[in-house]
Amino acid sequence: MDRIEYRKMASFSFFLLILSQFSGSAFSQYSLEIEISGIRNNQGVIMIQLLNSSQEVVDQVKGVIKDDSCVVTFTNLAPSKYAIQYYQDENLNEKLDKNKLGIPTEGYGFSNDAYGMFGPKSFKYWLFDLNSDKKVALRIKY
Repeated sequence: MDRIEYRKMASFSFFLLILSQFSGSAFSQYSLEIEISGIRNNQGVIMIQLLNSSQEVVDQVKGVIKDDSCVVTFTNLAPSKYAIQYYQDENLNEKLDKNKLGIPTEGYGFSNDAYGMFGPKSFKYWLFDLNSDKKVALRIKY
């Protein structure tokens, strides 16, 4: 092998090494499994929104309730910070029902179970890192 061929082969090998490192992290896609427990009945659905760190909705699903719990999986997610908000839509009217004082009458929750005294904790407490496949267990509040 002459010197020029060796340089070409070495350059190509280096290029492949760099490309494999870049593609391994930049193009990684992960799954996020969410299990919500403590649901008081099997009525309706669980409305779940996945948010990015700018509080924009990335994806949303209606989860089926079975045996007073709900499991949903989001797939093909890029590595990033995410947050979750959800509620049980018992009467299927696609909104979180509240009483006259504004207190929810249907169950609700947030990632990291970030509940405050009079509503959720600030959004920064909802955020979590997704840098591998992940399972999250949450407990609904009534």
